[in-house]
Amino acid sequence: MRTSRSSSVQQARKVLADRLRELRRQSGLTGLALAARCGWHKSKVSRIENAITAPSEQDIRDWCHACNADDRTNDLAASLQSVEGMFVEWKRMERTGLRRAQEAVLPLFERTSRFRCYQPGIVPGLLQTRAYTTAMLRATQRRRVAVDDVEAAVEVRMDRQLLLGDPQRTFAFLIEEAVLLSGLAGEAAAAEQLGHLLARASLPNVSLGIIPHRRDRVSMHVEGFWLFDNAQVNVELVSGYLTITQPSEIALYAERYRDLSASAVYGPAARELIKRATDTLG
Repeated sequence: MRTSRSSSVQQARKVLADRLRELRRQSGLTGLALAARCGWHKSKVSRIENAITAPSEQDIRDWCHACNADDRTNDLAASLQSVEGMFVEWKRMERTGLRRAQEAVLPLFERTSRFRCYQPGIVPGLLQTRAYTTAMLRATQRRRVAVDDVEAAVEVRMDRQLLLGDPQRTFAFLIEEAVLLSGLAGEAAAAEQLGHLLARASLPNVSLGIIPHRRDRVSMHVEGFWLFDNAQVNVELVSGYLTITQPSEIALYAERYRDLSASAVYGPAARELIKRATDTLG
């Protein structure tokens, strides 16, 4: 099981550990007796039940068999897979290429009605031009992915942008002013991307806020994140992809989004920042 500082992940581990402890107690076995039946070191049961050591799927099968509860194996194994899926290392998520990683999040986007996104360093994917997306994914592929399916991955992301045309969905984007000045794909692509931002921001169901560079700002930069309704938060970390579903933690991200949005400018003021960035391209 992958490690993460997220309380959502830790809470999910604790829930699984508690279910395994309950199953052992219902069977009438002590921890030592269970370890003996499974052929484990005597401390392993305690470490699993206290969420110190993560069980493998085989551990869960052995646990259930020792407790005469083979009918619980599939359910508990599914819970394990769910916990493991909360934090996925990039090398695991992208081992077969970038297209599959893009497709994996499509169902989440399709079932969401209210999107909120904060990005400190890049243009959010739903607002990217084809050239910008290609440059981003090509850089990612060269850095960490052996399989080259960039063109197919770009098509998946472009198709996802069709969601912006659904008037039943709302999209709120927050970006730092520095995003406007990043040169990820050259001046021509940057100019196209800035013009694209102006066009997308004019859609009736899209809000674009830009946080100006100020020396007296109150809200601190944080990692980029997406809020999907009030059901889930996704955070892209250097090491992997974090999924947060614990309500209390989702609320913290929603609160941070409100704090950041209070520092942003919108409408004419945001368009002025985009035009100013465009003027720097020569």
